[in-house]
Amino acid sequence: MSPEGQPPGRQGGGRQSGGGRPAAEVVAAVGVGESAVVVGSFAMGDGQWYSWHRHDHHQLAWAERGVLAVRTAGNTWVLPPSMALWIPAGTEHTMGAVAPSLSRSLYYLPERCPVGWPVPTVVGVSPLLRELISYLADAGLDAAARERAEAVVLDQLRPVSVATVLAPMSRDPRARRVATALRADPADGRTLAEWGTRVGASGRTLARAFLADTGMPYGRWRTRLRLQAAMPLLAGGATVAAVAARVGYASPSAFVAAFRRAVGVPPGTYFAPLEKPQGKEWREVP
Repeated sequence: MSPEGQPPGRQGGGRQSGGGRPAAEVVAAVGVGESAVVVGSFAMGDGQWYSWHRHDHHQLAWAERGVLAVRTAGNTWVLPPSMALWIPAGTEHTMGAVAPSLSRSLYYLPERCPVGWPVPTVVGVSPLLRELISYLADAGLDAAARERAEAVVLDQLRPVSVATVLAPMSRDPRARRVATALRADPADGRTLAEWGTRVGASGRTLARAFLADTGMPYGRWRTRLRLQAAMPLLAGGATVAAVAARVGYASPSAFVAAFRRAVGVPPGTYFAPLEKPQGKEWREVP
């Protein structure tokens, strides 16, 4: 199973992502046959993305190592190993790596899956769930053991209260120029009036464009943009203080407060590493 929905057992990467980057390669795909779940493992380099696609299976996207990003229409999730994203069948999406990653995605046959979440849903990845995913990636697992493990995995899928960080682009060409410049330098602190002299519109005109096209005032939109820019930096191990300065916050505390208001948890919780289960060998499945 490839990230772009190739049939189980077909090896090879997905199509190339934008910018000519090579697509990731499938490391393993097991669980074919009578299984309700297929496990696909994909090695991905920093900045590699798959093309937009959809498939007929539910998908649980998770990075055993590194950090994944998943985009759907208007939403972006950055997923450290402590979190995964449930993607319902038929949802158009794209997946990429914020850092060199090993993705282990579970693919569920909808007719054999009791989980019916209609929209993408973030779930916490406990040490037990992590071990179960690796267990199901073992191609030598017998059918009875696999069926039992699949049932426990479903029992472990519990939503967590985190929000996506949405910063859509405006359709107005002048507002888009402002947005593009801020994506390149989120710490730029110019006011809308100052931006207006650069793009040929009044500050009020730009404010109306942002509100009409993005559904939020410019100040809130810029906050979301800054948080989007911050997430890959935090995922890569940068300190909160360094990230706060990089994306335009005067202090780390102001950045943490903005992150918590938008996402639902502070950055230290969102990017907390998984704990190794006590008394158990940490098993890596090739």
